[in-house]
Amino acid sequence: MQEAMINRAKQLLADGTVDRVIGWKRGEFAYDITPAVFRSAEELDADFVFDDFTSANVSKYLVKESKKEGKILAFLKPCDTYSFNQLTKEHRVVRENVYIIGIPGGPKLDAEKIKAKGITGILGVKNENYTLKIETVYGEETMPYYEAVLDKCASCKSKKHVVFDELIGDDGEVLESNRFEMVEKLENMTAQERFDFWRDQLSKCIRCNACRNVCPACTCEKCVFDNPNSGVENKAPADSFEENMFHIIRAFHVAGRCTDCGECSRVCPQNIPLHLLNRKFIKDINSLYGEYQAGEDTTSRAPLNDYKQDDCEASIVHERGVE
Repeated sequence: MQEAMINRAKQLLADGTVDRVIGWKRGEFAYDITPAVFRSAEELDADFVFDDFTSANVSKYLVKESKKEGKILAFLKPCDTYSFNQLTKEHRVVRENVYIIGIPGGPKLDAEKIKAKGITGILGVKNENYTLKIETVYGEETMPYYEAVLDKCASCKSKKHVVFDELIGDDGEVLESNRFEMVEKLENMTAQERFDFWRDQLSKCIRCNACRNVCPACTCEKCVFDNPNSGVENKAPADSFEENMFHIIRAFHVAGRCTDCGECSRVCPQNIPLHLLNRKFIKDINSLYGEYQAGEDTTSRAPLNDYKQDDCEASIVHERGVE
């Protein structure tokens, strides 16, 4: 797949269809994969990579890249295309300045899950019949493939690309996902149990802003938490109220717009399951207003951005026992 992607990118650069490419390159370690922009065939040959660790969603980078001169080729996985569509709907990307090639998604691997098995010095991985063969500086190690799968891929909602100019590989289908399973477990807790769960999780936050910075739905030119008059400008939380406020306000800001790409949890250095806040809102919106998937198209209005006479009222929410 990597070779086919590089060859097609070279062709589109050579014929002038695009003047740059956004994809991924390897960092210091085999699993340290980061989004990158390539401007020549030589750069593609030297650094472009697409493997089990290329999980990063590159859609948000297109907010700025699509406004630059020329056209950019973007390789988008199925989950990335939902994010791109939502950004298009919100007029945050310039669609005509992006040439999209849809590529297969995951499942992708989580290096932290591999390390948790005591496996270090990772040089590369290979999946053989659902057994992960891991080459390390100390020799070869093995572990079950699905024990190393990223959480966001383990509960994937769709293998279908919702926007593309061409495809490499086959398109998939929307999946029957188990993504609300943990949300339901939290809903079945008492109010105090839920509070204790989130206090335990959010107390780990170091306010690095990685979740906000990676989120395709967070595209404000200036975040409320960067406002020097807010009293909470880019600082470590002084108390539990500030700790809760940052994540809860951010979750409310993306309600109805979050495509559930899972990037917030993936990049969190403290392993806080931030995606569960978003999934709770998604589940409630589906229940109260009807099934809705952000980013599925570029024309429909989100339930929270629309008004209908038969919309649910506060009393209905109360009757559902939502606390």
